[in-house]
Amino acid sequence: MVTRFEQLVAEGAAVPLEGWDFSWFEGRATEERPPWGYARLMAERLARAEAALDIQTGGGEVLATLARRPSLLVGTEGWPPNVALASTRLLPLGTGVVCAADSPSLPFADASFDLVVSRHPVVVLWSEIGRVLRSGGTYLSQQIGPGTNGELTDFLMGPQPVNESRSAANARGAAVDAGLDVVDLQECALRVEFFDIGAVVHFLRKVSWTVPGFMPEAYEPELRRLHERIERNGSFVSTARRLLVEARRPSPSFGRRAVPTSGTPPA
Repeated sequence: MVTRFEQLVAEGAAVPLEGWDFSWFEGRATEERPPWGYARLMAERLARAEAALDIQTGGGEVLATLARRPSLLVGTEGWPPNVALASTRLLPLGTGVVCAADSPSLPFADASFDLVVSRHPVVVLWSEIGRVLRSGGTYLSQQIGPGTNGELTDFLMGPQPVNESRSAANARGAAVDAGLDVVDLQECALRVEFFDIGAVVHFLRKVSWTVPGFMPEAYEPELRRLHERIERNGSFVSTARRLLVEARRPSPSFGRRAVPTSGTPPA
């Protein structure tokens, strides 16, 4: 007889991984939204852009929702299943899709874009972003902060060191090193709640950096303990950390200026 644990794990293991559609989690997991509203900010910037690039576009879900798009809009993606999905979704809308690995370079000429955006990039190619931005151009990105979902990582793997390379301070330093001025830098901590072990399994398969190389069978004892905890307490709570970074390639006529603290960009 199949147990509830086995049934839920099988459900989480069977969900397709293509794209960044998280609707399957409805009723099974929740994640608090960042206060700055990245999708709105991105849409506003794209509506004013002439040539824009979305790095690691996933299945093109966000670009497909735009009410107004630039004359030139391109998305890059490195995972072949997502490339196929993004192409099907975006090419009919006049948006280009380029198959490009997460590193080491972007396949575009210098100063090709006045806007570069990226939501949750696995790798941030700061020097390449600086290179492809035009003078006065903007980079807008929502990024994964250090220690995100550390409670879940530690439950399955034991205590792990926090990767400070994703910190706000490191993002600022990397942007400056790439020749960019940081005009906005914010960070926040968000409540994540899992209501069944199937949601945990699917999340760990989809957000693969949480437990690198995760496979349900390799973590069965830990998953069973986590399942029992969820059944007892009603949920498992973790913390996601996010950064909002907006940086600009300075125009020669205006010189360079950076904002030294987090908060609202200057008027």
